[in-house]
Amino acid sequence: MTSTSPPPDRPRRPRTAAVIPAAGRGIRLGPGAPKALRALGGTPMLIHAVRAMAASRAVSLVVVVAPPDGAPEVKHLLDEHALPERTDYLVVPGGDTRQESVGLGLDALPEDIAVVLVHDAARPLVPVDTVDAVVEAVRNGAAAVVPALPLTDTVKEVEPAEVAGEPEPVLSTPVRARLRAVQTPQGFDRDTLVRAHAEVALDGEGATDDAGMVERLGAPVVVVPGHEEAFKVTRPLDLVLAEAVLARRRAHDGF
Repeated sequence: MTSTSPPPDRPRRPRTAAVIPAAGRGIRLGPGAPKALRALGGTPMLIHAVRAMAASRAVSLVVVVAPPDGAPEVKHLLDEHALPERTDYLVVPGGDTRQESVGLGLDALPEDIAVVLVHDAARPLVPVDTVDAVVEAVRNGAAAVVPALPLTDTVKEVEPAEVAGEPEPVLSTPVRARLRAVQTPQGFDRDTLVRAHAEVALDGEGATDDAGMVERLGAPVVVVPGHEEAFKVTRPLDLVLAEAVLARRRAHDGF
């Protein structure tokens, strides 16, 4: 008679949360609602961004950082729209800067979250494959991961003019092959990102790139391929392009 012992427990993969700072006003899109609440295909961009994070089976929690006085409105907005049941949602009030808002989102995370994504609400159409690639790279040991695309334009470093519209002297031409246009979601080992927010002082309007804060710690940051549809909706023309991409998805994929 042989005895069998129960199979060993499989190690649990670290839980992943996405923090979406959505407290900005989006001045370059013109007057009106905050940028994250502007409609795209009849649905607020914020809802598209939340759905993009929740589309990844790796993401079990999405934390939306709302305008300081707009958390109830954003909570109501999330409750109104169909979102995947496997993903939990949390809305917290934000701060005066993006850096403060991301920090408040980090403070709201449960203890069992080990991987953190930080995603711009103004990038509503990032494909799930990009989200998954970022998460997987962090799970494989990277402290910080950013999706990015090679540049197609030559870039010039200039001395900024004191008056807008004045000619600006060129200082140098960086080697284009070494440059990348960074997107989100950016992914982090939680402890690394928390340390960056604790040690990198708030300066002026604060940091707009969490990976840059990690770089200032001296920690390594790696790049994975981004996607052309993960562009940021900043100006009215970007919104026109986003509408076209969304219409194409709905026509071909039933998105």
